[in-house]
Amino acid sequence: MDLALSTTLRTTFDDAIERTRAALADQGFGILTDIDMRATLKAKLGHDMEDYRILGACNPPLAHRAVDIDRQIGLLLPCNVVVRRDSTDPDTIIVEAMNPELMVQVTGEPALEPVAADATIRLRAALASLDSTRN
Repeated sequence: MDLALSTTLRTTFDDAIERTRAALADQGFGILTDIDMRATLKAKLGHDMEDYRILGACNPPLAHRAVDIDRQIGLLLPCNVVVRRDSTDPDTIIVEAMNPELMVQVTGEPALEPVAADATIRLRAALASLDSTRN
């Protein structure tokens, strides 16, 4: 099983962030957190790295269904989506979403399968919409 669902874009980093947020919103995901790893590592460790943002995406109905099945599932929420500049090709932006099927695999809870399947469909649709709007 793949850790992530992903796509690549040839656009600016800021445009990729904006488009990713919009694509997730179109699929019912709100952004609860936005962690700028580049800025954080620079400020805390003096380390330079490529653009790298972690968006904590949450679809409330899906989260509610998952938590009703397994209260510990909150440890795996929200669905993290990473938007990062490729470290080997600075003109390429990679957008990766955590594979929701990991929730089922990690918990061993088969009742989570339909929730994970729904989340996977929505995240794949969001990533596909980014593909269709490439520059």
